[in-house]
Amino acid sequence: MSALSPFEFESILVTGGSGSFGQQLIRTLLETTRTHRVIVFSRDELKQFEMANLPWVAPHLERLRFFLGDVRDVERLKLAMEGVDVVIHAAALKQVPAAEYNPFECIKTNVLGAQNVIDAARANDVKRVVALSTDKAAAPINLYGATKLCSDKLFVAANNYSGKKSTRYSVVRYGNVMSSRGSVIPYFRAKATQGLLPITDPRMTRFSITLRQGVRFVLDCLDRMWGGELFVPKIPSYRILDVAEAVAPGVATQIVGIRPGEKLHEEMITSTDALSTIEFDDYYVILPSTPLWDLSRFRAESNPSPGRPVADDFAYNSGTNTIFLNPTEIASLMADDAHG
Repeated sequence: MSALSPFEFESILVTGGSGSFGQQLIRTLLETTRTHRVIVFSRDELKQFEMANLPWVAPHLERLRFFLGDVRDVERLKLAMEGVDVVIHAAALKQVPAAEYNPFECIKTNVLGAQNVIDAARANDVKRVVALSTDKAAAPINLYGATKLCSDKLFVAANNYSGKKSTRYSVVRYGNVMSSRGSVIPYFRAKATQGLLPITDPRMTRFSITLRQGVRFVLDCLDRMWGGELFVPKIPSYRILDVAEAVAPGVATQIVGIRPGEKLHEEMITSTDALSTIEFDDYYVILPSTPLWDLSRFRAESNPSPGRPVADDFAYNSGTNTIFLNPTEIASLMADDAHG
């Protein structure tokens, strides 16, 4: 991945800014870029209070704003985005079992909320919007993945009706974020104290990215985006048993079965997506189905190395990935993230 750019944007708003990814993103923006104003937009006042009192926040309080609001409320979003140059949309309901049990709550946040972000950004003539997606949106089998696929389609299609507005929208899709809230690593850490780790299926694999890697990729994509692309990083996979060994070496495991809405392996690019996918050195781009821009110009101006189409039968699957993390590497990445 390329080095972080010294963004000249006056103001960046992050929905879900008090979550795990949002906090790491905001910390990176404040510490490594010249962004003048960063706005935390989230609905949890306790998380905002706790975030405001973190040690790394204090030197940057004059550049940081906390804005309570829910992406379900389009008027609140419009107010929050006044004078904003860039929006990074990280807010979502993402717990698979909760979404299966409360489907329309997930739809209201992940689908209707996505459209609200689009409408509010367009109303305020925001320059760029990057929406975060998930590997579960590729060939989804659970409601969470289906809502994120809908969200992806909304953000890509938003470029079709910009009209006189200059707002551009792109999507970033990646796999499980290591050690984020609700992920398997903190779950295993809690269960390890009880002396037994529940394993859904010993064959299970997942794509893996650290918080800092995810943030770097999103900022790189923000820098290179044209509008309408879906960016996918080239990242390693892990096996669930190797994660268990990294988190709690020697602790007993118990097979409990796959939960509703889970896959054995995740995909980020399906064989159908392959027909419109371009490969670069360290990432892929799934192109929009409508010709929004000249591909040759995209390759020449937006990327220093030329892209190349993938094979027609290409698929990017966590189970057939060419790179897997071993327990030692997983433990090292966990420690690195913890000190980041």
